[in-house]
Amino acid sequence: MLSRIAESLFWIGRYVERSDGTARILDVHLQLLLEDPWIDEDTACRSLLSVMGTDLPPGRLVTREDVINDLAVDRQHPGSIAFAIASARENARRAREIVSTELWECLNSTNARIPKKVAAEKTHEYFRWVRERAALAIGIVDSATSHDEAWQFFTLGRAIERADMTARLLATRSLTDASGPSWTTILRSCGAYEAYLRTYRGVPSTRNAAEFLLTDRLFPRSILYSVTKAEECLREIDPREGRAGVVDQALRLLGGIRSELEFRPIIELMDDLPAHMEEVQAVTSAASDQIRLKYFPTSAVPVWIGENS
Repeated sequence: MLSRIAESLFWIGRYVERSDGTARILDVHLQLLLEDPWIDEDTACRSLLSVMGTDLPPGRLVTREDVINDLAVDRQHPGSIAFAIASARENARRAREIVSTELWECLNSTNARIPKKVAAEKTHEYFRWVRERAALAIGIVDSATSHDEAWQFFTLGRAIERADMTARLLATRSLTDASGPSWTTILRSCGAYEAYLRTYRGVPSTRNAAEFLLTDRLFPRSILYSVTKAEECLREIDPREGRAGVVDQALRLLGGIRSELEFRPIIELMDDLPAHMEEVQAVTSAASDQIRLKYFPTSAVPVWIGENS
């Protein structure tokens, strides 16, 4: 497969997953701001923006409308839903020869229908629409695409993005027990609340909720499941293995964090959750860089030179 096409499919997967994850996080957190009058809006909004990689200077009051504008509809903001969908569409255009017509039409029409502004009373409806469009794109790829290298790169991108997004969410929980979001909010943000209740049959506790989102092998949005899925995709893409250890740097990075999650007691992970979540984010970023270096090597831009007469 051409590296250009593989790279586009990898990033389509990441951006579609990013739009879905961002919509889930914003929907739950902004709804919480409306329902709980005791939450300090400025602190909560700054916390939410920091999770998505945006740090604002102190001294300026941050409101719910700022979060919606920056993370929902701003096409220039790298962490926004609109930017992610536009980027997924652009990558699909680059790989048009292998992207199915259904997927192209889905991403193209979604990008065209992104509004420039969202009214406060329409935010829930907008986030639900984004989740539905992301689910449609993922469903098209899963059900109408051969599970070959193209599908592996798409799924690899999704798995890495999902692990990173869950780690970001868990990092917000550990800010402070007083001002940080509750475990119920965190679980709802991941779409994990009902799955958690079916597994543990009780009100979310710190240990059980963290264990579910960190190390559950059956829930698709847990960090362990996502990292394991990324490893499986890498092995399918390049099944060659040497006799001694693991040569692939991305596999080595992901395998290291998977082993830590699998074998370290949950109590130890909880003792310093922010540091462990930063490590997960660093590993997913480094693994993405290693995948880029191996499969999508950037070459110099060709320059046309006239003939010397």
